[in-house]
Amino acid sequence: MKRTATLILLLVLLCGCTAAPAKPDDTGLNRYEATFLTLFDTVTTIVGYAETEEAFTDTAQAFHDELLEYHQLYDIYNEYEGINNIKTINDHGWEHPIKVDQRIIDLLLFSKELYTQTEGRVNIAMGSVLRLWHDARETGIADPSRAALPDQAALEQAAAHTDIDSIQIDVEESTVFLSDPEVKLDVGAIAKGYAVEQVCRNTPSGLLISVGGNVCPTGPKPESGQPWVVGIQDPEDPEQYLHTIYVEDVSVVTSGDYQRYFTVDGVPYHHIIDPDTNYPAGYWRSVTILCRDSGVADALSTALFTLPQEEGQALLDAFQAEAMWVRQDGTILYSPGFQAYIRI
Repeated sequence: MKRTATLILLLVLLCGCTAAPAKPDDTGLNRYEATFLTLFDTVTTIVGYAETEEAFTDTAQAFHDELLEYHQLYDIYNEYEGINNIKTINDHGWEHPIKVDQRIIDLLLFSKELYTQTEGRVNIAMGSVLRLWHDARETGIADPSRAALPDQAALEQAAAHTDIDSIQIDVEESTVFLSDPEVKLDVGAIAKGYAVEQVCRNTPSGLLISVGGNVCPTGPKPESGQPWVVGIQDPEDPEQYLHTIYVEDVSVVTSGDYQRYFTVDGVPYHHIIDPDTNYPAGYWRSVTILCRDSGVADALSTALFTLPQEEGQALLDAFQAEAMWVRQDGTILYSPGFQAYIRI
């Protein structure tokens, strides 16, 4: 799954499954928080208000359990008993159509639509290219003395097998077939945000959900009706915020070059790959998206990271979203409506 830049939730302590409640307010509600590990290879934090810890814990556990199902369905690295997931499609989908859960069909259809809308900037058929970079990154992080770039010939060969039309979906039969045996799926640019969006739609209002770099409120704070405050991390200093912003009806997703990377000959190489070059994109340090749909926000954060600002703004306009870009020199740029969310 894609590792995105972490948006730090103000007032959230990532220190355990649940935290002690704050003093009740006039509504009789207490503030609680729950933290879970490993879902989509990141930390999931839920903050909310409830009359009792038990009531909050039940809600948090239900959210976790549903998100876990999506995590297993969309996993490209691991198998799970009794589940045909994305890894199953990659391993066997070129041999015969694979019967899958409707939630996989929905994700793939959503991903194909976004491929068209972003003019190929987000392509879930780039798995072969992304796997070469993933393996190089994992090796380089584990043993810097062995850090090396992917073989150029291998990259070119992989890039020849990224046609999204090779993903053939039979909606009525709920099957997926890969017409090109060399095509591999990688849904990391979309899956986490898409899953968070789907689960949040079934979650009570008045919660703030953080799954790594994807933050999704299910409405304002119930005890006051006030918006939540979310901090956007400074790429140069993880302990500092570039901004804090108010959110209650938009998701916040950041993609950045400073969390998952490895270094070769003193040059850092991050995980967000430009489909035009098959190398890490070099336009920005980070891109933060504000959008009502978390899945769209996740895709846009990747797409805009691989585009100059003018082309990125055209995408934002199409989706009625906002963005903040951080240049390599630290300069910050904003879409026209972003600054209205900044906390004064």
